[in-house]
Amino acid sequence: MGDTVLVDGDQAMFMPAFGAALVVVQPGRLTGSGPAKIGGAKACISGDEGSVSVPGCMYMTPVYSIPGSGTLTIAALAGDQLAPTAKTGGTQLMVKGGSFTAKFTVAAPAMQPPPGPGSPIPDATPEYSGNGQFVSLDTTTKAA
Repeated sequence: MGDTVLVDGDQAMFMPAFGAALVVVQPGRLTGSGPAKIGGAKACISGDEGSVSVPGCMYMTPVYSIPGSGTLTIAALAGDQLAPTAKTGGTQLMVKGGSFTAKFTVAAPAMQPPPGPGSPIPDATPEYSGNGQFVSLDTTTKAA
């Protein structure tokens, strides 16, 4: 049997660990663009993962303890997050699957307290990688 089909409004839940960075995560929402509807909502298809963007998330690292902020997005789906055969409009349906690869892009860098008088030192890392999972509102519709 297949996995749960994702639809417009389903959530992307990010894990807080992004390598050395700890992000105060917030859920993202998928925007479905498939022609098929499930429970009145548009089905999510390959490429709809790009609709998820969660700006304004705070972060810090063990070295850069003064919080910064950035945006969470989905970098890549896992191999089991596209239905192998089920399609709508010629494009594969997205399914819940395992864990996707997430990206945290720094907008305002976290800072390291200065060792003495002077300015704090900014985090030079522009982005961090992590992961997350989808949460489906409809658990009855499956795709193979």
